[in-house]
Amino acid sequence: MRIAVSGSIATDHLMVFPGRFADQLVADRLEHVSLSFLADSLDIRRGGVAANVSFGLGQLGLAPVLVGAVGSDFGEYEVRLKEHGVDTESVHVSPAHHTARFVCTTDADHNQIATFYAGAMAEARTIGLAPIAARTGGLDLVLVSPNDPAAMLRHTEECRALGIPFASDPSQQLARLDRDEVRALIDRAEVLFTNEYESALLKERSGWTEQQVLGRTEMWVTTLGEAGSRIRRAGRPTLEVPSVPTTAAVDPTGVGDAFRAGFLAAVAWGLGVERAAQLGSAIATVVLECVGTQEYRLDRENLTVRLGEAYGPAAVADFAPHLARAL
Repeated sequence: MRIAVSGSIATDHLMVFPGRFADQLVADRLEHVSLSFLADSLDIRRGGVAANVSFGLGQLGLAPVLVGAVGSDFGEYEVRLKEHGVDTESVHVSPAHHTARFVCTTDADHNQIATFYAGAMAEARTIGLAPIAARTGGLDLVLVSPNDPAAMLRHTEECRALGIPFASDPSQQLARLDRDEVRALIDRAEVLFTNEYESALLKERSGWTEQQVLGRTEMWVTTLGEAGSRIRRAGRPTLEVPSVPTTAAVDPTGVGDAFRAGFLAAVAWGLGVERAAQLGSAIATVVLECVGTQEYRLDRENLTVRLGEAYGPAAVADFAPHLARAL
C-alpha cells in the first residue's frame, strides 16, 4: 500500500519549564498577558507532522512518500529520513526560505505553549499530487495533515478529483480555517483524525454536529491521551480502545503523529480498525517515553511485549507476521 503524507516538515526547539503555566496566569488579567518562562533545558530536534508520521511509517516498512516544502537547510534531515525508509523525492525545496520552525515549551503538567514559523511551508501549495502519483505508480492513500492551509485544501481537492482515498488531519490548523474550509477538508475523508479538544473545535468551526460529520466521513478517530482512543462510524457502535500504559512519560510532543503512523500502518496491513488503534497507541507510548518526535527506534520484541500486556495474545498473533517483516 503506497501512502503519501502531505504536511509540515520542521525543526523543533523543545524546552521544559519546571513549574505550571496555570500558576502564572492571573484570572482577571488574561486580556493583557506578558509572561516569560525560564526553561531548564533545550533540545533541538527534527519534526513537522508529515515528517514525524512518515518517519514512523518508514520504520514499519511502508516506504511513505513525504509531500511538503523545505528550505535549503534540509540536506542532513533528508538523509536521515531516507535512512529510515522515507521517499523524499517529492519534497519541494524553497530557494528563498528556511525550513519551518516549531518552538514549544512544556510545563510540569505536560501542558504546552508553542509557536510555529511557517517559512518554506508556505510554498507547499505549489505541489501537485498528480505528478507524484505518476512517479510512484499510483497512490493508495494520502494523509492530509497540518500544512499551509492552501496546500491542505489543494491536496484534499486533488484527492477527490483523482479518486485517491484520503485521511484528514486538520488538527493544528483548525484555528486558521473558516467554516467552508473545514468542511472541505472533512468531506468524503476515509479517516478523520482529531484529539479530544480538536473534536470539539472541529464541530464549532465547521458548524456541523457530530452526526453530520460522521455522515461525511467513513471513520472519525479521536485520541484521548491516557484514556486511549475513540473510533466512531455512522450507524455503528462507538469503539473505545485503551492506551498502552507507561510509567516513564517524558515528552508528549509528537505522540499524536506516532499514533497516526501506527494506525495507518495497521490499515495498510489489512488489520481492522481496533488493531489499528492498538498499534497506534503502542507506538505513541514509545514516543512519549523519549524527548523529540523522531528519536525513537522501534524494537520488535519490545513492541510485542507492550501489545501483549495491553491487548492480549490474540492481538500479538495478529501483529506478529507484520512486525516480523517490518522490524
